[in-house]
Amino acid sequence: MDMFKVTADADALRNRAAQLIDAGRIAAARPLLAAAQAMAPPSAELALVAARIAMASGALDEALQELNDAITVAPAHAGLRKCRAGLRQRMGDLDGAARDAAEAVIFDRSDPDAKAILGVTMVDLGRLADAVACLAEAVAGAPRNLDYRETLSAALEKAGDPDSALLVLTDGIQLCPASVAMRNAAILLCVRRRDFLQAVRLAEAARSLGIADACTFGLKGHALSSLGRHDDAAIAYQDALKLGPEDPYVRHLVVASGAMPDAKRAPVGYIRTVFDGYADRFELHLISLGYSIPGAMRTVLLGHPKVAAGLAVGPVLDLGCGTGMAALAIGDLPLGPFTGVDLSPRMLAHARAKRLYAELHEADILADLAADGRRWPLIVAADVLCYFGALEELFGLVHSRLEPGGWFVFSVEEIQPDHDGVIPGNGNWALQRQGRYAHAEHYVYDAVCAAGFRVLRIDRPVVRQEAGAAVPGLLLAIERMRHDG
Repeated sequence: MDMFKVTADADALRNRAAQLIDAGRIAAARPLLAAAQAMAPPSAELALVAARIAMASGALDEALQELNDAITVAPAHAGLRKCRAGLRQRMGDLDGAARDAAEAVIFDRSDPDAKAILGVTMVDLGRLADAVACLAEAVAGAPRNLDYRETLSAALEKAGDPDSALLVLTDGIQLCPASVAMRNAAILLCVRRRDFLQAVRLAEAARSLGIADACTFGLKGHALSSLGRHDDAAIAYQDALKLGPEDPYVRHLVVASGAMPDAKRAPVGYIRTVFDGYADRFELHLISLGYSIPGAMRTVLLGHPKVAAGLAVGPVLDLGCGTGMAALAIGDLPLGPFTGVDLSPRMLAHARAKRLYAELHEADILADLAADGRRWPLIVAADVLCYFGALEELFGLVHSRLEPGGWFVFSVEEIQPDHDGVIPGNGNWALQRQGRYAHAEHYVYDAVCAAGFRVLRIDRPVVRQEAGAAVPGLLLAIERMRHDG
């Protein structure tokens, strides 16, 4: 009996089941597959659909068994090999994924999809030269495929060749001029490499041709803001909102554009609105971005002389405490009790649920520092000063609220030159994406010294990942000089 012969009716059911899987309708695909299996003998094609349903349902071991059994019967079936390569990659078996993808390429050397899968696996294995070669062949075989071009571009960028990475995408725009996605991919790459002028040029070309969406204008606004063209950025954000009125990311960009560039800090109302809306997903989102500041702050505080000696330090004031991530990271050290201050009542509700704080105040940190006359041996501020441009007033207030010899540990995002080497902003600080400020190290150092502090330590953590790129930061431990109190 021919194990791989199926009837026309079974083919139709199987194909419809595959279409439903593509549409994410897994429950609807199951009975169609069962009917096809009842009408026809086992086949590689039926096994593929069964494996895809199992994968979509999270039953990875079941999917692997299905594919293993089918490959035993049809070892030279490229589709089975490609599917198992993707599954093995998902399960962390990169070597197995590479073997399957390579077999799929051998079985069908004209298949660009197999070459793309092999290329992705090579990227994951750190074999970037092999990855670029495989992905270049995939693009050559299907030059209009955006996924292949984006993956090749990312591999080239990771291999240290951003110019070629951009060329892959701009060549794709020439081939597919009506592709909004291709244009947005190129603009995003320019933003990532801080070539903001080219990002604006590409976005403007898309706008003039009428080939743009909300993402295009949002990226354009980011690039314009990074160039200091904040009025133009606000217009771009408004255009983005018109095209994507329900898109939460676009709405966030528009709100952020209200933080005017000449202001010395982000508006209080803006901060409260953003973080009230962000509170429920705040921690998971930051963790997904590799947010590092609470852990880096813990490392710094391990070097505090009293902490190192096992002695208690407290009470502790946590400025802009948010949901309490910093207190959670340092709560096992001999520190406390903690008092937290934040503008967002929803963020404070999450902090309260952690039961880490003796007191929580809903207030602007400058107003709270000015109004509360207590002095503290330790004040911390994790990822808070990014909502201030000028820092002199804040440092002055913190100095007045620290005990002599008290520590202030805080982070800032470090200002970076653009693609052409130009420092954005006024040279000391600049308003960046989504209303956050970045600061120059020399400015922060001079400002803390002028406020009467001694710099104890400056670390350079990566704050988080953003749009696939590291956000560089500065983490400082400063001390109020003992003789001034």
